[in-house]
Amino acid sequence: MSTCSTVSQDLDEPIAGTAATATTWLLLEQPGPWGAKALTQSHLDPALGRALEAAAQGTGVRIALIRRPGRHADCGGVAERQVYVAHTVPGNVWLHAATISDPEQLLDLDFAALGLGDHHTFDTVLQGQPHTGDPLALVCTNGKRDRCCALLGRPLAAELAASGLDGVWEVTHLGGHRFSPTLLVLPYGYAYGRAQAHAVKQVLHSVRDGRIVVEGCRGNSAWERPGQAAELAVRRATAEDAAEALTVVRTDGAAPRWEVTVAHADGRTWRVTVAQGTSLPPRPESCGVSVLGSPARMDVVAVRELRVTTALAS
Repeated sequence: MSTCSTVSQDLDEPIAGTAATATTWLLLEQPGPWGAKALTQSHLDPALGRALEAAAQGTGVRIALIRRPGRHADCGGVAERQVYVAHTVPGNVWLHAATISDPEQLLDLDFAALGLGDHHTFDTVLQGQPHTGDPLALVCTNGKRDRCCALLGRPLAAELAASGLDGVWEVTHLGGHRFSPTLLVLPYGYAYGRAQAHAVKQVLHSVRDGRIVVEGCRGNSAWERPGQAAELAVRRATAEDAAEALTVVRTDGAAPRWEVTVAHADGRTWRVTVAQGTSLPPRPESCGVSVLGSPARMDVVAVRELRVTTALAS
């Protein structure tokens, strides 16, 4: 059976610079089935889902639903729900957790503050605390959005959970179904595609040590797509794996070409040229869509380390 993910892999479509963009992730536990637009098509009150979408609009916060791996009975309400919030911008990375009984409480959060990296509203409103357990491995399993996420994501989530990892959750849409199985790893916000269990375990082991695995990485959600590709290119060029070592400090230009400045915590700086290309031949960008597409790709043209005088002058 040919799916959008098998076609993408067969055509060797690059995955760097394809992660969803969010400075902050807000995750709400919602068991049971999810529709294609999960916030308004699940057992969560759709009016609340619409209100949350509106509250997060333009703040840098992305809201997703999560559930534990396994069978999802079409059951009613739940007494308590797990909630996480994570800020992914290097230099201020954090992951906090809370348990709530009424998801309406989320509307009392200051979404603008969360997007800017201030967790005090979460801690005050929901009695949130820093998360002290395993890193979170959020595997997209939203089969109503794309069947690849169910066919490939659910077995991966189940295998990871069965191996004893405590931070494994199924999550709603992360974008890029054709790279299934996809996952997001928090607190650092790096996304991965075409993931296999042994590779994910290595990613999580590294994250516990504050390190990033570049292989299979789609990018850090804190940056826009050109910045994601540029940061990963610098990591490859320098073999830098410390999670918070690199920051995208500016992006000049516009599609189809950008000059991205990436800075290291030690003061080094790089100028990375990123060009937007087109993945050919046309292919299905999602299962169930009859029209073939030519998805944009981020191609790194050059990585140039700047001298200190050059960096200051620019």
